[in-house]
Amino acid sequence: MSGLMRLIWYAFLAYVVYAVIRFFSRAGRPNRPQPEAKSRREAGLMVRDEVCDTYLPREDAFRQVQDGKEFFFCSQTCRQKFLEAKKESNRPASPAP
Repeated sequence: MSGLMRLIWYAFLAYVVYAVIRFFSRAGRPNRPQPEAKSRREAGLMVRDEVCDTYLPREDAFRQVQDGKEFFFCSQTCRQKFLEAKKESNRPASPAP
């Protein structure tokens, strides 16, 4: 059993020597800038889709300016539905007979 303990002791000492050498070899060098990881796109301002009431980042939204007001949509389909609804609401009411 003492042979195994001696082996473990030598392995431990070798590791300590390795760690000390590594520490001092890095101490004299200036810090290298770390390579930038792929940056996650930061979520910006969240906007609401006028048709389906979902929220999404402004940079991902489809934009429509109508009557001086800016509207945002999650898809072209929602944008089209909004434009059709606006067109319907802007039509003059047909007179009743």
